[in-house]
Amino acid sequence: MTFNTGAELGGSSARRRGGLVAGGVGVAGLGGLAILLLNLFTGGDIGGLLGLGGDPYAGSSGSGTVIEDCETGADANRDDECRLVFGQRVLDEYWADHVQGYRAPQLVVVDGSTSTACGTASEQTGPFYCPPEETIYVDPDFFALLRTQFDASAGPLAQLYVLAHEYGHHIQQITGVFDANPPNGTGPESNGVRTELQADCLAGAWVADAADEVDANGTPYLQPPTEAQVRDALDAAAAVGDDHIQAQSGYVNPESWTHGSSDQRRRWFAAGYQNGLSACDTFSIPGSSL
Repeated sequence: MTFNTGAELGGSSARRRGGLVAGGVGVAGLGGLAILLLNLFTGGDIGGLLGLGGDPYAGSSGSGTVIEDCETGADANRDDECRLVFGQRVLDEYWADHVQGYRAPQLVVVDGSTSTACGTASEQTGPFYCPPEETIYVDPDFFALLRTQFDASAGPLAQLYVLAHEYGHHIQQITGVFDANPPNGTGPESNGVRTELQADCLAGAWVADAADEVDANGTPYLQPPTEAQVRDALDAAAAVGDDHIQAQSGYVNPESWTHGSSDQRRRWFAAGYQNGLSACDTFSIPGSSL
């Protein structure tokens, strides 16, 4: 999606944090890809594999520094980090309109890597939501990884889809979905898969309506998405499907799935985009309908 160049942010709570060295494992190498695959398969804490175990905040730069260099939509169009910061504003305004008593998550833009209560955050672990902190961690370098190793273009809407998906997990946290449906277990009909597919659907619903949110001057933050941009987001969803990721290792095992297949992720994003939030109940339907 394209931001209107004249849209103004008017302050941001997003922070930049990082500075840890991830044990010499390079994102361009097979080691980085293997670590990312393991994290996507298990959803676990892989800090130990990166040589970053111990105190979850040891070596981090505290709460980080407030990002102050993203002021207009033009900044968001030219810079991945500013795109995330502006995306945070639009997502917060959207969800404040749809969830009573909404409280915003913290967004941390990771510079290199940093420790969290949920493990290490870096481009190698991929973006994630940490429920104990109610914080989303994204390293913009992850988008380069999508392009080079997962055959996804990772254009502007694909990047915002990634952020909106993690916001979906925050909505699940604050509305009690996690408590009612613990995202444990694996397999194509598991709560873990249902949780991820619902987050994809919530992201799709947001994308459909995001252009309705306006800044303090009444200027829409975003232009409506083009068909090409929506395809880009669908490609990003498919790129992180369990079957697509496992196929790169040579063996597809549906019983180990935690996020859903590429086809499922496309379909649930599209369900939200086409039919809104009411289409996003992934927990009350039979597994054959997922």
